Amino acid sequence: MTEKVVIIGAGQAGLSAATELRKLGHNGPITLIGDEADHPYQRPPLSKKYLTGEITRDRLYLRPAQFFDEQSITLIRSQTVDRLDRAAQQVFVGEQKYEYDHLILTTGATPRYLPNDIGGALEGVHVMRSLADTDRLAPSFLPGKRLLVVGGGYIGLEVAAVAALAGLKVTVIEMADRILQRVAAKETSDYFRALHTSHGVEILENTVLNRLIGDTAVTGAILSNGLERSFDLVIAGIGVSPNDQIAQMAGLAVDNGIAVDSYSQTSDPHIWSAGDCASFPLGQGRVRLESVPNAIDQAENLAGNIMGAKQPYQPKIWFWSDQFDVKLQIAGTNAGYETVVSRPAIKPGSASFWYYRGDVLIAVDAMNDPRSYMVGKRMIESGNSPAKCSVSDPNTDLKSF
Repeated sequence: MTEKVVIIGAGQAGLSAATELRKLGHNGPITLIGDEADHPYQRPPLSKKYLTGEITRDRLYLRPAQFFDEQSITLIRSQTVDRLDRAAQQVFVGEQKYEYDHLILTTGATPRYLPNDIGGALEGVHVMRSLADTDRLAPSFLPGKRLLVVGGGYIGLEVAAVAALAGLKVTVIEMADRILQRVAAKETSDYFRALHTSHGVEILENTVLNRLIGDTAVTGAILSNGLERSFDLVIAGIGVSPNDQIAQMAGLAVDNGIAVDSYSQTSDPHIWSAGDCASFPLGQGRVRLESVPNAIDQAENLAGNIMGAKQPYQPKIWFWSDQFDVKLQIAGTNAGYETVVSRPAIKPGSASFWYYRGDVLIAVDAMNDPRSYMVGKRMIESGNSPAKCSVSDPNTDLKSF
């Protein structure tokens, strides 16, 4: 196959698509366009070991520099695409024009920033998404600094955990009734609230940031409960938005991201999409999954379909989060759950919560409990559901499921 492939977005999904195309025997030109200066890199360590200096920059890279020459993949860095000409099947980057037979959009997502009118532009206010974000934060990420984390989701809590271990004085504020309210059951929220407070993290729920204080640099915050507090740093962990602007400009269908069908094809048969920016059919609706496993799996499935496989994407949904000495592993998606069943702890600090819709198991949150995670994941993928009374029975051996 000698058709021209252009990929916009040089992150995990974009590189996975390019690599899989070569693996499957595609021998035509592949051009990978990224807007960052670095080679494609992994993001999860940015807010953890890279931020604290435990690993160096070169260990973040997904592939060594020579890989792109060896695989005849043209990597273009520090460039943004200005427009698409769908009729002519061309991509424009400045004065440069790239023709394509297949265009793949793996443009990822952008963190939501605190509004400027409440002090979001002050020095010392950060987001955590890119290498550049972490590089800006690292010099001031020092023991004794007072850190405000805005948002009690997984990203905010992961940053809070790393900061507390590094000796910063950490406060997390969450506008909802509880941390993790959008993504987890009360049982999981309670577990992580207790974990963080036991490590000295202050968690304020039902609390909104009214505004930040400071002339040029942040010095504090006024919160909705009337508190005025001093802070040296602020990190916003208030979610991300899919980068679907190029798709909108080109007139492609958009629905919470770039809308694709089960084969990862957009409303234009020559254009495909995968990763954080793409929404795809699942069950009776559409979903957009922000995870490394999805970025890899969907991109590889997409590459196979470009090569003629005609295989619908069937995600094996799983996530993870590392906080202090706890590894949270999540299998499935808990959207629409009705019941949560707690599995007795296998050891101090472990826990697992099993989500049911009716009598159907749809998701599992497992904290330091890899066996519950693996068993739950396999059962969800196979469509089998253990009885709730068996899950909650400490005498039930998971192998029996």
